[in-house]
Amino acid sequence: EGEFVVLLGPSGSGKSTLLNILGGLDVPTSGAVYFRNQNLTESTDRELTQFRRQHVGFVFQFYNLIPSLTARENVALVTEIAAEPMAPADALALVGLQDRMDHFPAQMSGGEQQRVAIARAIAKRPQVLLCDEPTGALDARTGVVVLEVIERVNRELGTTTAVITHNAVIAGMADRVISLSDGRVSETRRNAHKRAAAGIEW
Repeated sequence: EGEFVVLLGPSGSGKSTLLNILGGLDVPTSGAVYFRNQNLTESTDRELTQFRRQHVGFVFQFYNLIPSLTARENVALVTEIAAEPMAPADALALVGLQDRMDHFPAQMSGGEQQRVAIARAIAKRPQVLLCDEPTGALDARTGVVVLEVIERVNRELGTTTAVITHNAVIAGMADRVISLSDGRVSETRRNAHKRAAAGIEW
């Protein structure tokens, strides 16, 4: 628990499918997936919905914010259904947007919108944060800012974090790197010396 894992591989290697299985969005055709003592592969749809609602935060390549709601209101959508949420203002402050809470998505840059999406994902205090190409739609400089936020969430909240990427440079941030190829795990390795997000360039 609390680990930072990068799932690395080219497009079509199975990264997103694996992430969806880990997040209870898909069920594998064989094998079993456990979260603590819960067998997700034998869970009902209702149980999987509860698992996602209570334990998992998702961040996708595209931000999926509601245009007519402010940053604070977008985050509040999640906190209203969570058991023990953090205040939307606190979640936005954690991602460095304390001065943008009452702005609408159209008034924000892509990097700011992605940080709102991260705040929304972590506001319910998930045990697991799953990020599918979170920097894929961003330029390198903005992408590093977003990675710094994900790094901070992992470090300060202790949230187990998995990041999907095809960018091998990002793998330097991870405790563990799982490489995928043609739907299979081709390599698993640990980083003896992690790199800070601020030091990453591509």
